[in-house]
Amino acid sequence: MIRRDEFVSRFGGVFEHSPFIAERAYDDGFIGDELTVDKVHIPLVAIFRAASEEERLGVLRAHPDLAGRLAVAGELTEDSKKEQASAGLDRLSGEEHARFTELNAAYVQKFGFPFIIAVKGLNKDDILAAFEKRIGNGRDEELATACAEVEKIALLRLTSMLPEK
Repeated sequence: MIRRDEFVSRFGGVFEHSPFIAERAYDDGFIGDELTVDKVHIPLVAIFRAASEEERLGVLRAHPDLAGRLAVAGELTEDSKKEQASAGLDRLSGEEHARFTELNAAYVQKFGFPFIIAVKGLNKDDILAAFEKRIGNGRDEELATACAEVEKIALLRLTSMLPEK
């Protein structure tokens, strides 16, 4: 059985800067000997969903703005850097960057957390279209959508770390 400190060290960042999820999954006995995508993702998601709304908001707020100031300053986590680069967000024109900056500010103002989308398989135009559509959502709908996207991001990160079965 993997030790708690090893588990948290390895999987504590799967939910962006939120090791409490891995800690609780381990402490609650949800983690067994077999570390596969499903056997880690399912318990982590259960802990995320059981967290208080304030804790879930904390997880959302830990995510960087897409093509935002952390990306420009080179201060993204390695996972976030790779994810954003895969969608071309590190190669925006000045006009595209300005549009993302404008949407990021409006989105955070409206919802109180950054726009979150699992970018794998998407390009900057797909992301921009989703951004422009979702900013029209109500808060409850967008909170649910952002949480679902966080769970997808966790799954994608785990898929790159662990065997499927």
